[in-house]
Amino acid sequence: MTKILVVEDDDTISFGIISALKNKGYECVGCASVAQGKELFSEEIQMVLLDLNLPDGNGYDFCRWVKDRADTPIIFLTVRDDVRDITKGLDMGADDYVTKPFHIAVLESRIAAVLRRGQKDNSQVITCGNIRMDKKKMQVSLDGQDVDLTALEYRLLSVMLENKGRTLPRNLILEKLWDADGNFVNDNTLTVTVKRLRKKLLDTEHIVTIRGIGYRMEEKI
Repeated sequence: MTKILVVEDDDTISFGIISALKNKGYECVGCASVAQGKELFSEEIQMVLLDLNLPDGNGYDFCRWVKDRADTPIIFLTVRDDVRDITKGLDMGADDYVTKPFHIAVLESRIAAVLRRGQKDNSQVITCGNIRMDKKKMQVSLDGQDVDLTALEYRLLSVMLENKGRTLPRNLILEKLWDADGNFVNDNTLTVTVKRLRKKLLDTEHIVTIRGIGYRMEEKI
């Protein structure tokens, strides 16, 4: 059973989240402060739902504290919808964010997506809708037809597929592309590469632009 730590100082919101998640089969532990969160956090915790505004600190501090100790997935719960606030959390390692008010079904969907990404998968094939990447053969296909990509386009698509469902800030994508090849990739190059990749994938709807933040690869219903 997946154990989730809910760090939220609004009793009503915390009760609603915990009740809904327990009904979905999750084990939940709730607290209302950074200090309590540190006391309750352990290797048994498989995910943290974290409010940004807490009485004895902020979610950023707790996120940094957790990431220094473990690679536990973190989803921010926040009333702040400012791009800088959201990007700051994602850049420091948070896996996703949900802005308040939110429907519990949205939160459940985000949790499921993050947990899927965290599962060990030895498969060399990654898919999203009609897009398929065979990492062993280094081949990409769309509806079964091979797609000819440049090395940079391939690496970009690989990063996005491996993080399917996760909002990736532009800075984080640039860092991953840099690490992959050692060559400098600037912001303008990223914009052009995304545009060309979309075109080669026939204007796919699976690559979503998150205005002011970055991009997300997601399944379409």
